Amino acid sequence: MKFNKLNTIIFIGLLAIVGVLFMQLLTLTQAYAFEKKEFSEKIHFALQDVVSKIHKDNNTESPIDSQIKKVTDDYYVVNVDDVFDASVLEYYLKTEFQKVKLNIDFEYAIYNCGSDEMMYGDYISSSDKKVSKCEKCFTKKPDLVYYFAIRFPQLKYNYITSLQQYWIYTGVLALVLVIYVYSVLLLLKQKKYTELQTDFINNMTHEFKTPISSILIASNYANKQQEIINNPKLSKYVQIIIEQSNKLNQHIEKILNIAKSDSNSMVLEKSKFNLMDSVLLAKESILLKYEDAVSIEINSENKEYQIVADEFHFSNVIYNIIDNAIKYNDSNPEIKINIDDSGKEIKLEIIDNGIGIEPSELNTIFDKFYRISTAKRNEVGGFGLGLFYVKRICTLHQWKITIKNNQDSGVTVTVVIPKK
Repeated sequence: MKFNKLNTIIFIGLLAIVGVLFMQLLTLTQAYAFEKKEFSEKIHFALQDVVSKIHKDNNTESPIDSQIKKVTDDYYVVNVDDVFDASVLEYYLKTEFQKVKLNIDFEYAIYNCGSDEMMYGDYISSSDKKVSKCEKCFTKKPDLVYYFAIRFPQLKYNYITSLQQYWIYTGVLALVLVIYVYSVLLLLKQKKYTELQTDFINNMTHEFKTPISSILIASNYANKQQEIINNPKLSKYVQIIIEQSNKLNQHIEKILNIAKSDSNSMVLEKSKFNLMDSVLLAKESILLKYEDAVSIEINSENKEYQIVADEFHFSNVIYNIIDNAIKYNDSNPEIKINIDDSGKEIKLEIIDNGIGIEPSELNTIFDKFYRISTAKRNEVGGFGLGLFYVKRICTLHQWKITIKNNQDSGVTVTVVIPKK
């Protein structure tokens, strides 16, 4: 895998999340071990006190050696080495477990000398839930006489519930890791599709440009021939071919620019220039394109507005906004361009008298391939890339662009250019 900037960030993020999850699992393991040790010590101390109390009741000395044998984590054998009563034992067990705050279920059995078997005592539950007793779980110890066995059937469950917050944290981290991996896979998949789409658009448009150029060259040559000039019908047909070829060529150029900006290969060639010169150039280009009466008025207190930007793309931005204003107009297009310098920023307002935009569509007007839902869209044609390109260029320059409906008719597009 090629380690570009995106892949490096993804790899570092994955390592960070896996590292945090590993530390959390390590902490959980240590907490589980500590919990087991704490439970074991509490059980041991409580059972030791039970043995001591039985010997005290019988006025006998407690054995020096530990009489408690841990068979498994949840099973203990206690050698009392003295006679004791089952009811007294149960009372002492309850009392001592409460002292050490060991509120868990347990069951016990006592060795019966007469039957030479373990005599099941009782199941002591810490709750009102119904439980299944396990009388066969207690085994006899041949080398002991006065002893009892105690079992904690819910001990492992208590370990888990006592570490509830650790399990929650671990689960959340595991979920974050799954979501992260899933998101990365989607991102890489989308990136691959985007690259394929961009390559396809680039190849397709370049393949189209060659035949269109040939058509334009042939059409312009034919248009100058005397036979065509003398025949009004043929001259009209050739002119249609030239106009439509130029229109198709403009669409292809626009698609190329969009594909280039999407692939992050667009490099802005910034330079210092006069904003008014670019606005006037866009105005002249529009007036050459449209033969009908189009009024474009430029209002400015100053003729010198020096900005640092990509002059070519800036001219395209102004041209696209004006071009859209003319296309989406049912009357004689009247466009006003107001330029204002507030000291910190330069604000361009392009106001038209067109058909306007539905308020619900104002937030999506700059989306790629989006076209307003009016009958005019079928007359205008296009791909819905013009305003997306405008927004993209403004974003790359870190400019702010907004659009709003006028009170009477048309819309106002505002571009704010910070001087810094």
